[in-house]
Amino acid sequence: MSAPKKRSVTIHGHRTSFSLEDAFYAELERIAAARGKTIASLIAEIDRSETRATNLSSALRLYVLEDLKRQAAADGRG
Repeated sequence: MSAPKKRSVTIHGHRTSFSLEDAFYAELERIAAARGKTIASLIAEIDRSETRATNLSSALRLYVLEDLKRQAAADGRG
């Protein structure tokens, strides 16, 4: 797996940064596209989640993991 890369995005009217490996970022892009959202709007949604009790980078990874688990369960693989 690749090393985390620092990335920046504007959410809630301010610039913020996070570090993610390419594989996690690619999954976020896939999720955003599937939902008809921009990557920034998906990240903003995750950022404002009431269940987010960790830093943004970790929250994004956990979100991707949960999405993949939901997909696996729906496909009968989980």
